[in-house]
Amino acid sequence: MRVLLVHPSALMYSKIFLRLEPLGLERVAAALLAAGHEVSMLDLQVEKPAAYARHLRKCRPDAVMFGVNYLANVPEVIEFAHRAKRELPDCLVVAGGHSVSFIAEHLLKQCDGALDVVARGEGEVVAPRILEADRARLADVPGAVTADGAGPTPALLPGLDEPLPARHLLAHRRRYFIGELDPCASVEFTRGCPWDCSFCSAWTFYGRSYRRLSPDAAGEELSAIREPNVFIVDDVAFIRPEHGMAIADQVERRGIRKRYYLETRSDVLLRHPEVFERWRRLGLEYMFLGMEALDADGLDLYHKRISPDENIRALEVARKIGITVAVNLIADPDWDEKQFRLVREWALSVPEIVHLTVCTPYPGTEIWHTQSRRLTTLDYRLFDIQHAVVPTRLPLDRFYRELVATQAVLNRKHLGAKALAATARIVAANLARGQTNFPRMLWKFPRVYNAGRLYAEHQHPARYRLPEPVPAAMTPRRRELYVHQPAARHPVASRERERTDP
Repeated sequence: MRVLLVHPSALMYSKIFLRLEPLGLERVAAALLAAGHEVSMLDLQVEKPAAYARHLRKCRPDAVMFGVNYLANVPEVIEFAHRAKRELPDCLVVAGGHSVSFIAEHLLKQCDGALDVVARGEGEVVAPRILEADRARLADVPGAVTADGAGPTPALLPGLDEPLPARHLLAHRRRYFIGELDPCASVEFTRGCPWDCSFCSAWTFYGRSYRRLSPDAAGEELSAIREPNVFIVDDVAFIRPEHGMAIADQVERRGIRKRYYLETRSDVLLRHPEVFERWRRLGLEYMFLGMEALDADGLDLYHKRISPDENIRALEVARKIGITVAVNLIADPDWDEKQFRLVREWALSVPEIVHLTVCTPYPGTEIWHTQSRRLTTLDYRLFDIQHAVVPTRLPLDRFYRELVATQAVLNRKHLGAKALAATARIVAANLARGQTNFPRMLWKFPRVYNAGRLYAEHQHPARYRLPEPVPAAMTPRRRELYVHQPAARHPVASRERERTDP
């Protein structure tokens, strides 16, 4: 079959700080190629929406598959699905990905027949099975949800070594970047997270499982990447220190020279600093730490299972190693002017890059079940961790003024004229190589992060809306939240942080 894979447009946050290659969709593409299909890819993060119509006319696909990892992209995907059905009535139209795995039945009811199937779970497994199935029996496919019913529970990919991403299908690879790592490829060494943060749906999607790419396969993939920079997209990098060291052995043995950016937890860094020290010598430049809160109450609310002191010590360790750290804090809609001021003062007192995201209940998270009845909007487009979707203590317009004022202070700290002077050499080097992603982001902030714009977007009429929250007598058992149901529990990184399902 001729298959067109489509990644939707960039969201607000990724219009400035990063634009990542659609690694998950590239792996799905590789699985479909291995199954004998003819595959093309379209990434609307780097191409204009009009490219979609051109691809439909040019490719005349038998199937169009959308990768939907973010709820805010759902309206766009529904409209694109309708267009596919208008132009190619016999085309099989499928949506899959992280976010839609939690709202499959609702999405099918909402799209008025534009989608034939919503695929739940890992796309490398379910996508080939959907294409090989009889259309009259799609509801029998594990992970497939149709208007006629849902198939069995989706299966986990047996191992991560295959398929390797089909990176050759994307024509605009120089447009992917994260910060000054421009251009930048992405790689996945592990999948899943054994922790259970209340705002996150990674652990509910994967059934709290944790799987690893073999060191040989990791070395092979890194060797094949042409970009000089690599973002390690693992939810938590190097939980198992022996795994990180084994991949480092491969990097050294193969003479791979890259610069790296990764995400991890403070407690993982504190337990195994030697792993990160070694990777620093191999080219690790940046590290993202999701601190989320500065106080113990906030950390407990989010189930971070870490103390404020540990977070601060982790920053000190990273500084000593020589890694630049980006910190994320979650802005609680209950914050007032004093709390925003305290955050600004703290962020200006430390050398690290500090980002703010807004606490957002997503389907698949624990806080969806505890806070969704308080939602002030069901507009998909506002579920982007930049808008407030539950009541704010401050009037909403004032909340956004405080949020943007805080972001602007941090922007001036890292991206303003003084900071630009410090990065002038980096900017010049990127421009000399024809890379403009990083220089462009330095000037975009006022246009994208704008309090008036954020507030006004709440007034826009919403054609497509999230499902109405269902009142529940109690929070569901955690295993009821899982998309995947692994046969056996994988050990968490440390027993003292393990929490048994209720």
